[in-house]
Amino acid sequence: MRILFATGGTAGHINPALAAAGYIRENNPEAEILFVGTAEKMEARLVPAAGFELKTIEITGFKRSFSLAGIKHNIRTVYLTLRSSSQAKKIIKEFKPDVAVGFGGYVSGPVIRMAKKLGVPTAIHEQNAYPGITNKTLAKTADVVMLTVEDAAKNMTISGRCEITGLPVRGEILRADRAKARAKLGLDERPLILSTGGSLGADAVNEAVEGLIAAHHKQAPYYHIHAVGQYGAFVYDKLKEDGVDLESEKHIMVRDYIDDMDVCLAAADLVIGRAGASSLSEIQAVGKASILIPSPYVAENHQFHNAMALVNRDAAMIIEQKDLTAELLTKTVDELMADKQKLKMLGENAKKMAITDANKKIADIILSLVK
Repeated sequence: MRILFATGGTAGHINPALAAAGYIRENNPEAEILFVGTAEKMEARLVPAAGFELKTIEITGFKRSFSLAGIKHNIRTVYLTLRSSSQAKKIIKEFKPDVAVGFGGYVSGPVIRMAKKLGVPTAIHEQNAYPGITNKTLAKTADVVMLTVEDAAKNMTISGRCEITGLPVRGEILRADRAKARAKLGLDERPLILSTGGSLGADAVNEAVEGLIAAHHKQAPYYHIHAVGQYGAFVYDKLKEDGVDLESEKHIMVRDYIDDMDVCLAAADLVIGRAGASSLSEIQAVGKASILIPSPYVAENHQFHNAMALVNRDAAMIIEQKDLTAELLTKTVDELMADKQKLKMLGENAKKMAITDANKKIADIILSLVK
């Protein structure tokens, strides 16, 4: 049994594919698995690190620009698109897959299209509530379209079977225990707010959360764990300017990154952060109330649509970045933390949206296509 995975570009595309491939490998040791990606993006590091073979093709996306640089880039993209089809054809003919699966990113386009043309059963998986351009195109011909949330189907023309699978969530997140997590963090009965602006550290989120911490630190009504990210070092200086002493005020824990997300999520009462698909799947899996601040800088504004999938089901609150201030965030947090019933309702409704066996669902669908 040979399975070909095509994905690349961002961790949001690559990690779900790796999770599904890992589950298949664990439960079907005889399966031969090959990934196709690019040599320049994250898959070049993540796929081999996970123990899978990676073949590469060269492809880029189009730029929505009429500048000279943009025009030159798009001319090269047309050339690479034509060339990538022949590269994909060569890989598919050599590997002879029983099924080909695309998890998004530009690279999955020529690979899944060529697989379909060569008579290989195909499937795609869309992580976001608003699908990307590549998956929207592939949905018209794929044998199976797998979705994280059903909302995505409204923006796709699907000719084959459509399945709601959810998005794989790490086992340690699913297994984490709230009481043990709070004991490990040394918390008393006070609620815990967990916030992050992502691994890079979004300035807008960091600035608003810094203001929230500064507004609360003297009264100490809550614990607060915040990750500033790669470019968020200014938060430490700003907190100091605002009279927050991180050495003595132990209820405030500011870090560069959160490496123990399973512990922090299990212990939290409220989560504040972006609306990436993986983060939302984790919030849903553990049933936490959240205030979502979608990034306005992602393709197709998909984080806004991700957030609204929860908001429309009374499973989260949203503050758009254009409206975000420290004052508004503080007011929203205070009102929500004072309304225990609403806090509980948001968490319970988020939990209802969770699909905790996504790996199995995705694997079963992929294997069902093997002739």
